[in-house]
Amino acid sequence: MSARNRMTVISALGVVEILAWGSSFYLPAVLAGPIAADTGWPLSWVVGGLSIGLLVAAIASPRVGTAIHRRGGRPVLALAALLLAAGHVVIGLAPNLPTFLAGWLVLGLGMGCGLYDPAFATLGRLYGAEARPAITTLTLWGGFASTVCWPLSAFLVEQVGWRGTCLAYAGLHLAVTLPLVLGLVPPVPAAAPGASGARGQCEPLTRRERRAFLLMAGVLVLGGTVMTLVSVHLIALLQARGVALAAAVSYGALIGPSQVGARIVEMATKGRHHPLWTLTVAMVLVALGLAILVAGIPAVAVALVLYGAGNGIYSIARGTVPLALFGAERYPVLVGRLARPGLVAQALAPSLGAVALTYGGPDTAYALLAALALANVGLASALWSTRPEAALPPARAQAEPQEK
Repeated sequence: MSARNRMTVISALGVVEILAWGSSFYLPAVLAGPIAADTGWPLSWVVGGLSIGLLVAAIASPRVGTAIHRRGGRPVLALAALLLAAGHVVIGLAPNLPTFLAGWLVLGLGMGCGLYDPAFATLGRLYGAEARPAITTLTLWGGFASTVCWPLSAFLVEQVGWRGTCLAYAGLHLAVTLPLVLGLVPPVPAAAPGASGARGQCEPLTRRERRAFLLMAGVLVLGGTVMTLVSVHLIALLQARGVALAAAVSYGALIGPSQVGARIVEMATKGRHHPLWTLTVAMVLVALGLAILVAGIPAVAVALVLYGAGNGIYSIARGTVPLALFGAERYPVLVGRLARPGLVAQALAPSLGAVALTYGGPDTAYALLAALALANVGLASALWSTRPEAALPPARAQAEPQEK
């Protein structure tokens, strides 16, 4: 496939990811308040719809990875568009809270079929060992999800209300996401009969690979927990340190541009270094940023820029590290399996943060964030010993410098 055609596919998936993330993960940030005010439903349950969706996505993710391994990403991403549209219709028309939460069950299935991990698996299935640059570029697109969809959601709420906003997103998935997937994401040729993985299975992991899998799963659990805790509770944590609301919001706005900027820097390196460097640097930057906040150093802007930069390239590493450690053949299946623990962590993190703030206060919540971030630096460092090169004799390691 030519570079031009490849960029067309990545750009199409980029728009798909902006709408998928913006209409699901980032939706409650704008709509939760208007929904609770209009219906009288408890805000905790309205926000809890996202946790329900993430848990459903976690349950579905291994099967999604296997389906992409067998059939490619186009049918799975097309199904995601339909499920996201259906979930928004149910939510937008919900007459009561149980129906609203049922809508999030459907939306969660769409998230499981359409967020980063299925998109990464799609690129891995299409481009094999050469998928790393495509994954990096896709995360650059995805970094604009909140930038595009938060203002869009706010505008739609003002114009047509929260129900109309959900129905509008349903229409966007049918009119934009679905045609992009069907029209621009190419199908994957079926595997030859008897070929490895033809029935959606992958070879058993070696001892080294099992250790790498468990360590990577741990990174995703801690990374997902930290990201969600910061996303949900950052404003409250900053206010607890005496930062005014307007200033706290302004500081929080630094995270998005920092994520995108760090991803651009990663793209500029053109894959010259091993993806484990990306992961390690990401975890160090996140830990440094949170350490500054925990220490109470009056450099909130610097702390959040560091955190945002680390979180930005962490999104790249979660897609490229498994490709380097396990190879392209099993990549879609293993990415699907790895997605589950991270999604579960993201689903439970808001409640964990609320408990820490309620019973331990802001200092406990800050300490929890710092401890999780520091532990993730350790897990990322431990992954270096699981590289394929680390298990090879020196002469062979020189002959096989990198498993892509």
